[in-house]
Amino acid sequence: MDITINTPALLFPAISLVMLAYTNRFMALSSVVRKLHDEYQTNKSNNNLQLQIKNLQYRIKLVRRMQFFGVTSFLLAIMCMYTIYQDNFELAHITFAASIISFSTSLIISLIEIMQSTRALELELSDMEGMEGENLVDYIRKKFDK
Repeated sequence: MDITINTPALLFPAISLVMLAYTNRFMALSSVVRKLHDEYQTNKSNNNLQLQIKNLQYRIKLVRRMQFFGVTSFLLAIMCMYTIYQDNFELAHITFAASIISFSTSLIISLIEIMQSTRALELELSDMEGMEGENLVDYIRKKFDK
């Protein structure tokens, strides 16, 4: 496969947009953390609140990893462009492949964080009347069983 300097450059817009989305996700999480921190200071015995806090701690770790792999992908794409400029095509292929793998890893972690976010919403809804223990999958399953 021939690789030109434009090949890794194709990743730049995708990585930039994903990094913007990750930053927005991080900002939203930090806002929720501040809100929950205030609630925790007033009511430390609320079990649902403690579960929410644990969920948020895990999600923050995931966002940090998503950002790490996104930035790594960006840097590897830049290295790939430099190696092409230096006419070192063997290293260019390796860095381009590593960039795509890093970007894919970032997206997979993002998917995990989205699933974790859904669990957080289910936790939030669980204390409402009639919603105890029921998640979206159970709700759909009941609708089809009828």
